[in-house]
Amino acid sequence: MNIPKLQIQTTDAKIGLNIRQPVQRIEQLKAELDLQQPNAKLSVETTKSKLSIDAFEARESMGYKNTRSRTAEIAQQSIQEGLEGIARRALEGNDLMRIENGGNPIVQHAKSRGRQLYSSLNIKFIPQAGSVEVNYEPSKVDINIEPQKVINNTKINKPIHQYTPGSVKVEMLQYPSIKIDWLI
Repeated sequence: MNIPKLQIQTTDAKIGLNIRQPVQRIEQLKAELDLQQPNAKLSVETTKSKLSIDAFEARESMGYKNTRSRTAEIAQQSIQEGLEGIARRALEGNDLMRIENGGNPIVQHAKSRGRQLYSSLNIKFIPQAGSVEVNYEPSKVDINIEPQKVINNTKINKPIHQYTPGSVKVEMLQYPSIKIDWLI
């Protein structure tokens, strides 16, 4: 027996795509750099330091005296020795005046004048400690710095951007179809 057959024939649809890619171009130009740094303003003020050394006493203790000091010292010593000589002669005169009271004043005077007094031995440090006066005033330094601001004339360049958008074209290369047949 012949059974009728159903025969179906289909054709698929075919789509064609025509694609054009997008184009993008970016270019960044370098910045134009213009920086200037002015010098800072600097001022320095100083006062001179002062050093004073007074060695007058030290020089005198070592025997280096000026004429005024030496003259005053010799004059004082001469006056003192003169007064001592007058006093000694007055005492001797009084002793000789009273010779009748006994004793032998001429021999005693010769003995006292003939003896030499011993000087004491002492250590003397010259110049004496603390006899030199030193005064020092240090100098003063005043420093003023005034910084200057940076001068910035830098120019920033914007990027160059070119963009061409892409596109897609769709077309039907083959339309779909169905063909149905009966076969007996």
